[in-house]
Amino acid sequence: MTDAGTDLRTGVRAAARDLAEAGVPSPDADALELAAHVLGLDTGEVRRRMVLGGTTLPDAYGRLVDERAARVPLQHLTGRAHFRRLTLSVGPGVFVPRPETEVLVDLALAEVDRLTAAGPAGAVVRFVDLCSGSGAIPLAVKDERPDVEVRGVELSAEAHAWSVANRDRLGLDVDLVEGDASGPCLPDWEGSVDVLTVNPPYIPVGQVPLDPEVRDHDPELALYGGSEDGLAIPLAVARRAADLLRPGGLLLVEHADSQGRSLPARLARTGLWVEVADHADLTGRPRVTTARRRASDEAIGQPSR
Repeated sequence: MTDAGTDLRTGVRAAARDLAEAGVPSPDADALELAAHVLGLDTGEVRRRMVLGGTTLPDAYGRLVDERAARVPLQHLTGRAHFRRLTLSVGPGVFVPRPETEVLVDLALAEVDRLTAAGPAGAVVRFVDLCSGSGAIPLAVKDERPDVEVRGVELSAEAHAWSVANRDRLGLDVDLVEGDASGPCLPDWEGSVDVLTVNPPYIPVGQVPLDPEVRDHDPELALYGGSEDGLAIPLAVARRAADLLRPGGLLLVEHADSQGRSLPARLARTGLWVEVADHADLTGRPRVTTARRRASDEAIGQPSR
C-alpha cells in the first residue's frame, strides 16, 4: 500500500508495479488514472506534476490501488468511464462501456452523415439504440450529431437509472426508455427508424469470462446471450429491430469475435436483411455486423405485420 505523503511520482510508479504483479492488463494507465481521481486532476496534469515534483498522495490512493489489484474494475473505483468525447458515470449494476464499441458508433455516424447529405433539407434522422446500458451509445451519438432524434431502450432498472443520470448530467436530449428490447418497445416509432444499434449480451451460455473484472463485476444480464452459441438474445433483438427500422434502414450489432461469421449468416437466413456484412474493430477482430432492412416482407414469403 502507498503511504500517505508519498511523493506522487514514487507512488504512481510503485502502484504500477503492484498492479502489474497482480495481472492487471494496463497497470501504468490504471495507476495514473487512480492518482488523477484521488487528486481531482486530469491525467495530463498528473504527468506534469510527476515531472515537477512537490505533490504527495493521500491514504485513499493506496486503498484504491489495493482494490484494483484485487481486480475491482477501475471504472467502479473512479465512478467514471471514458467513451469517445464523454465521461460517463458507472458502477455496480451497469455494464462498463468498452473502447471496442466505438467502432459501432463510427459506423452508425457514417450512416447518419450519408443520410443527412442525401436527404431533403430539414429532414431529421431517427436513431435508436437497444440494450443501452449506461447510455454510452445513444448519448455519444447525440453529443456528436445534435440534430439527430435519439432514443434508447434498456431492460435493467439499475442500468437504466445510470443512463438517465448520465443523460441529465450531460444535458443531452435523448429519450431513454426502460423496457425489453426484444419486445414491443417504442411502438410509436415502428417502421420509421433510420439507424439502429445494438450491443446485446452475446457471451455463449457456459463460457464464463476469464477476466475477473467482467466475470465478477459486470451484470450477468448484460453478458450472456441466452444460448450455447450466444446468439439467442442478439437475434431476438434483431427481430424487433426489423419492426422498428424503415425499409432500407441500417442495423448495426456488436458481437463476440467468435461470432463474425455465425451472426451475419443467421441474420441473412431470416430473409429480413440485405447487404449483410461484418466489420473489424481497431484490433482487427470481428466486432460489428451491419445489415439493411429489406424493403418488403411479402417479397420473401414472410408474414406481413
